[in-house]
Amino acid sequence: MSATASPAAGREQRLLARLADLSQRLAVSLDLEETLLQVAALIADAMDAEASAVFLIDEAQGRIVCRACAGPVDIRGLSLRMDQGLVGRAIARRECEIVRDASTDPDFAGRQLQNPGDFVTRSVVTAPIMTSEGPIGALQVLNKRGGALFGADDADALRLLAAPTALALNHARLVDIQLTQNRIRRELTMARRLQRSLLPRRRRGAFPLRALNFPAREISGDFYDFFELPDGRIAFTVGDVAGKGLDASFLMVRCASLLRWAGKEGLPPGQWLARANDELMEAIAAGMFVCAVAGYYDPWTQQAVWANAGFPPLLRVDRAGCFRRFEAEGPPLGILGGMHYPEQACSLDGAALYLFSDGMTDVRGDDGEVLGVDGVQAAVAEMRQLPPEARLRALVRQMRKMTMTDDTTLMVLEGESPALLRMAFPAQASQLMPMRHAADAVLAQLPIDAELRASLVLALDEACANIIRHAFGGDCGSGRIELIIRREHNELHLVLSDTAACVDPDRIRPRNIEECRPGGLGLCFIDTLMDEWRITPLAGGGNRLWMLRRLDSARPTVSSTEPPAHATGAISA
Repeated sequence: MSATASPAAGREQRLLARLADLSQRLAVSLDLEETLLQVAALIADAMDAEASAVFLIDEAQGRIVCRACAGPVDIRGLSLRMDQGLVGRAIARRECEIVRDASTDPDFAGRQLQNPGDFVTRSVVTAPIMTSEGPIGALQVLNKRGGALFGADDADALRLLAAPTALALNHARLVDIQLTQNRIRRELTMARRLQRSLLPRRRRGAFPLRALNFPAREISGDFYDFFELPDGRIAFTVGDVAGKGLDASFLMVRCASLLRWAGKEGLPPGQWLARANDELMEAIAAGMFVCAVAGYYDPWTQQAVWANAGFPPLLRVDRAGCFRRFEAEGPPLGILGGMHYPEQACSLDGAALYLFSDGMTDVRGDDGEVLGVDGVQAAVAEMRQLPPEARLRALVRQMRKMTMTDDTTLMVLEGESPALLRMAFPAQASQLMPMRHAADAVLAQLPIDAELRASLVLALDEACANIIRHAFGGDCGSGRIELIIRREHNELHLVLSDTAACVDPDRIRPRNIEECRPGGLGLCFIDTLMDEWRITPLAGGGNRLWMLRRLDSARPTVSSTEPPAHATGAISA
């Protein structure tokens, strides 16, 4: 090797050694910030420069940002436009550039930082950091140590050092992305668990409400809830938050909590939604809203009442297959404050009420057409003869055979068999005889003996007479009583509801029959005849007396060939 070649060969060997050292050290670095700091220090040392910097493109901002540096001046955070400075020029041209006198270069962004006593930039080399997808940033070294100027060999060296830097940065970024994805996955799992914890527990057996929720992604913007009130009604809500992802999930949690909080007060459905809407307006982000239904179902009277805030129409279907739709009459929650939400109602005697989010109507078949409300109605009609639980799951299975693109929630309120008798009458003694005749005519159609039938009519007469005498205090005015008689399999349900002032159920107990005093035998008679009974005050006023007699019960009956024309006892303590 000639003497003139020895300095170049020695420089090349030193560069290769530093290149190998840089590659090895960067290969074991997994943290992006740590990698950038190492790159800045190693580049300055390898290039024998007074300072160095690593710039990366911030795609979100569309700018070039200094992420790490080495030397006497800390310029981390310096942000440049994509076409600004020596860095922007090198990235745009995708080639390494040498500036021998920075003070005369019009693109030198560092001139604006120069102050007396600051680091003075004389010579600069900038090399873009290239990947297969294009440049991701640039390396820059400033001022060769000893006062010399950078030359073409320095440019070649920096260009070579940029290659392992690009690989290391890509590796670190991939690791960072993986770590971020793992963190997001954990957060989504936690969010999903939180959402699931807000859903009520399934109620098996004869409970009249069933619901299912299927998220389109990891977390859902749909929700449902139900809970029982002290008067026996079942409060229910179903909602669909506009949008998807974490924002929709957080709004779903807030809205579901608000609706449960407001519903616990037993407000009428319209007021219930109005209160939730006003509360939601204080915190909801612009452009977001919630479609929701909130209402109550009374298992005793089979009446459902609700308000609809922009939710898809509710479907009522009876056992004969006749449908009725109830369209939304109010806007979604979170759009305008001070809204009024009209109430809707229907009887579920022998019928079912379906509530479903637009995830069901937006399902697409093989032809690409959306199912729509008509398609949901057709599916319900096809499966309406199945038992409630099997019907619900069959509907979902059919939907999942199609293309589901949105969160899907389905709720069904299942009414019992139609009432054998439903009659309302003024709370007056003169109305007791027509009530007795109507009840006797209905009970005569059941497979029960005459003695039990007479005892049941007597129990109803005793209960109504004592409601008039004690609950209304004899002054009935415009008071009313409603009687419902319903048979469910081997059980006979007798329900009396009144509009009197609420009573205290704890004070209503059968008296000791051995006491020698007149009256007070009405409740003793009911307690002896019925398998179960209960008195419940109603929200907003009134009371309900529920009595259950199993038709195969061995409990005694009380013979009465002719029910009395007036009360002989008192339902009182």
